[in-house]
Amino acid sequence: MIVTEQFLSLAAARAIWLRLEAHLSPLTAGAVLAASNTDLLALGLSNAKVKSFKGIATAFADNPHLCSVLHRHPDEEARKALLGLPGIGPWSADIYLLSSMLRPDVFPVGDLALQAAAQNLFRLRARPDAKRLHELSRKWQPWRAVAARLLWSHYRGLKQIPQAK
Repeated sequence: MIVTEQFLSLAAARAIWLRLEAHLSPLTAGAVLAASNTDLLALGLSNAKVKSFKGIATAFADNPHLCSVLHRHPDEEARKALLGLPGIGPWSADIYLLSSMLRPDVFPVGDLALQAAAQNLFRLRARPDAKRLHELSRKWQPWRAVAARLLWSHYRGLKQIPQAK
C-alpha cells in the first residue's frame, strides 16, 4: 500500500490498492510477478510503481524471510535495508517502519502532512523542511511515532478529513 500512496491522494491510492487486491488475490509476491506490466498498469499503477512492485516482489520471492529479518534489526539498519529496495525512498521506508513494523521512534520528516501540521500547531512562519522537522522531533524521542500520529490527526482536522478508523 505504501508504494501506491507515493505522490497520490490517499483516496486514489486506496482505489488502486483495492483493484490490486481484487485482481491479484491473494496479493503475494508470486501474484505480482505473475501479472504482466500491462495488467498492473491497467489497475492504476504508473510505470515507476510497476517497476517498484516487481522489484519488491522479486526481493521477497528471493528472500521469503525478509520481513522477519527486518524485525530483528534496529531502526537505522532496517531503514537502510528498505532503502535498498526498488522505489523505496526515505518517506516509504519510514512509513513502513512506523505503520507496518510499529517502530515507536520513527518519524517521517519528509511527510508533507506532518510538515503542514507542525507549521500550524507550532505557529511557524513557513512549513518546516525535513531538517527542521527532524530537529523539532528530537524532543519526542523515543516516542516520535506517537507524535507523528498526533500530528496526522491534527492535519486531518485542519483539512476536515474524516479521522481514520
